[in-house]
Amino acid sequence: MSEAAKSVLWWGRFDPDYSRNRILRQAFAALGWRIIDFHPRMSALGHIEAALKGITMPDLLWIPAFRQRDVAVAARWAKTRQVPVIFDPMISAYDKQVFERRKFPAESGSAKKLLASESALFANADRVIADTAGHAAFFIETLNQKTAHVRVIALGAEEQLFTPAPLEEKLPDEPLELLFYGSFIGLQAPEVIVEAATLCDAPVRWTLLGDGPLKSACEAAAAGHPMIRFEDYLDYEKLPERIHRADILLGVFGASDKAARVIPNKVYQALACGRPVITRASSAYPGPKNDGLIEILPENPKALAGAVRELHDRRAELPGRAAAARRYYEDHFSTESIHGQLAAVLDDLLGG
Repeated sequence: MSEAAKSVLWWGRFDPDYSRNRILRQAFAALGWRIIDFHPRMSALGHIEAALKGITMPDLLWIPAFRQRDVAVAARWAKTRQVPVIFDPMISAYDKQVFERRKFPAESGSAKKLLASESALFANADRVIADTAGHAAFFIETLNQKTAHVRVIALGAEEQLFTPAPLEEKLPDEPLELLFYGSFIGLQAPEVIVEAATLCDAPVRWTLLGDGPLKSACEAAAAGHPMIRFEDYLDYEKLPERIHRADILLGVFGASDKAARVIPNKVYQALACGRPVITRASSAYPGPKNDGLIEILPENPKALAGAVRELHDRRAELPGRAAAARRYYEDHFSTESIHGQLAAVLDDLLGG
């Protein structure tokens, strides 16, 4: 398929600087596509506004992350013009309200109504994009989407920022540093990290960076521990340098189904920087895997403490694990990989 003359209309009140959108827009440009943006003033009247403005008919309509409210109207506009539609939701409202926030039980009428409405919403698209295999399975099995219509395009990291760097050399008795950064929410289970630190007998330093609902409880649980410290949020542009100063990065450790389906940004970024990552075991991570990704049982402080002790005892292997982390990133999540994944979706939908 020659994309040189093709155009894609990005529809919705989306943020072009959000990392997922920015990476995919760069991928479209690299594949030779011309990007047109349409930000309707009101989502429900977007089709009328598009008609009044005389929006040029594109080869493809793309509905970006978190824009569920634009899907029905955008798809209606596209279908009358025989323009194929791709939706990249990133999240499911049903999943978020029922399983993550537990706003109402799955057996309730409200949950069933939300499930039915979101399933119908997703079905408006010719293809639905998931960021992991776990989310793809959820869209198919729970939201009843056709298997052939769901495709995976990984999130990746912004490689101009998150670049590989060698581990800093340390003296044999100098503590390794483990770094967690995040928003201190249940999915991340930062309390598991704090408990693991209190259980671990290896002389390593545990740093938790960021802020959020569970931070105060974590600080209270860590009070007086000489090897646990907390740091405030950093500007996004400063994160790579902070990652480079750490020896090992910590991912997420929650036991929820949602936690089992996601690959958080911090993991992509750490792998891109060439840092070994310890995180909860998940089917979201594609194979083959290597020593750069250490998976443990979810919500299990003893398992985390044990994994850290083993890494400390075999610290001479860390440079090899760091190189393996970067290889794993390049094999599955690199810019080149994402371009290939997008190209495969476009070829599948529009014809090779």
